[in-house]
Amino acid sequence: MLRVNTIDQRIVSCLVANARSSYAEIGKVVGLSAPAVKRRVDRLLETGILRGFTAVVDPEALGWGTEAFVEVTCQGNITPARIRARLEPLPEVVAAYTVSGAADAIVHLRAADIHHLETALERLRGLEIVDRTVSTVVLSRLLERPPTPEQ
Repeated sequence: MLRVNTIDQRIVSCLVANARSSYAEIGKVVGLSAPAVKRRVDRLLETGILRGFTAVVDPEALGWGTEAFVEVTCQGNITPARIRARLEPLPEVVAAYTVSGAADAIVHLRAADIHHLETALERLRGLEIVDRTVSTVVLSRLLERPPTPEQ
């Protein structure tokens, strides 16, 4: 596991709070010059601690407000790479995780409405690797937060 020092943690915290902050603004918070902050951010990117910068979008505003988490049990002994390869073509799959327990994976689906979700579930169940699924539809999002260095 890569470790970061206190200054790098504070830089990451600034970027998590506002990825559009300038190096000078971050420098004022952490007590460094803008070029020093840039060098540290570049190093954080090179080492993979920072994986990029992105806009946070409300999926509902884009018409994708229906969500479900699906436990997927696969047929036989299957590798995570093969599961991923079968899930990647499905546009409704926004995340997938291998897990411990009875299921082989948990898949996060997002759709426009319940009918779209049903169609996506049918396509997921139709994959040759899938033995069975258990779906849980999200009623409301209670908490969602980005990771912070202090965690």
